[in-house]
Amino acid sequence: MGQAPGYAGIGRAEWRTIVLSSLGGALEFYDFVIYSTFAQYIGDAFFAPARSPLIGLMLSYSVFALGYVPRLIGGVIFSHFGDKYGRRRVFIVSILMMSTATLALGLLPGYAKWGAGATAAVVALRLIQGFSLGGELPGAITYVVETAPRRAGFSAGFIFFCVNTGVALASAVGFAVVKFLSPADVAAWGWRIGFLIGGLLGFVSFWLRLSLAETEEYKKLRHTAAKQPLLELLRTAPAPMLFAIAAMVATAAFNGLIFAMPTFMQRVMHHSYLEGIEAQNIGLLVLSFGLLTAAWASDRIPRRWILGLGSLLLALLCLPFFQAAASHTVRLIPLFIGAGLAASLCNGPMAGLVADLFPTRIRFSGVAVSFNLAFSLFSGPAPLIATLLVAATGSPTGPAYFMLGCALVTLVAMLFIRRHEGRILGDGALPEGEPAPSFPAH
Repeated sequence: MGQAPGYAGIGRAEWRTIVLSSLGGALEFYDFVIYSTFAQYIGDAFFAPARSPLIGLMLSYSVFALGYVPRLIGGVIFSHFGDKYGRRRVFIVSILMMSTATLALGLLPGYAKWGAGATAAVVALRLIQGFSLGGELPGAITYVVETAPRRAGFSAGFIFFCVNTGVALASAVGFAVVKFLSPADVAAWGWRIGFLIGGLLGFVSFWLRLSLAETEEYKKLRHTAAKQPLLELLRTAPAPMLFAIAAMVATAAFNGLIFAMPTFMQRVMHHSYLEGIEAQNIGLLVLSFGLLTAAWASDRIPRRWILGLGSLLLALLCLPFFQAAASHTVRLIPLFIGAGLAASLCNGPMAGLVADLFPTRIRFSGVAVSFNLAFSLFSGPAPLIATLLVAATGSPTGPAYFMLGCALVTLVAMLFIRRHEGRILGDGALPEGEPAPSFPAH
């Protein structure tokens, strides 16, 4: 049976779908990360005056971490409808919710006007952001690997390339606001610019997504779709779910830390905020192109090999990174370049490996549950854990041990996971209604 033109690679229609899906993820993560970029100003604007800058920062990071709490709930709900009724619909709702909440954050009156009501409103909006984000990236991963199954690694990696581009844009906006406005203006209103831009870009992405169609892989199974995807996932795929979570732990921890680094470097390690955000931007740029290269390679060599190497490098280099940054013996830019290169080996093949662990009928649910558990447990609390480790140990290098432990989890998982590649391709070749191969594949 002949292959359709472009099936072995990525055709024009597939590229359009991948780009539109990835663009939404980039814009939604821009919205989510902009909070971390302006954490210190948000803490001053929406919380009662703290006894110390460190306590104020911890309060702001606590709300940042709170935004991850509803991600699992959102992921379960969005993926339930995505596996039962189709992938496309969740894209429309998730980005609309996210964009509305982000725009509202930019317009919300501060503590000086609303008092505790302002704090409660920030918490509520963060919960809405987290809920909608719970279905966004898992949906995008599922969508693109089913659109270009023979290039699933690269397609899924391209999402995170665009996500990091969105993160870099958020950091760039933060850099521009701090550079071109006075400190008083930034604290008074300048930090709101990032949220207003994110909300408007999100509505543009919402309009673009209206043109997306359902994936062909899902259409083949839509008449035999799982009636209770979550229950089927828990019953038939507990091992793939555990491996998927472990595969994402290192990336989740790294992302949670790097997003908070400008503020952390300023308040804990006494670097200037501009120096920290400049190094973060360069590190994210290196990470973006590095993970795209790693994703391309993951369609040619086992993804677990690349991910294992990346987690090993993070485990070996995290303590030297924090020691050098704390002692000011090495400039931040080369430190962040090295960190970005090591993390790209984890981030690049991660999504393709995870998506390949689940059959089509429960793929969205499998990716959503494992993704949101990993990032809720190891990414959202990362800035708060880093700050608590500094407070508990009195050492600015304390966060290195959190990163070390997370990298080792991923490394151990990659040492024991058996090679499993081809489920995405295999589902399409199965007769309708026949179960997918068991895990792990032989």
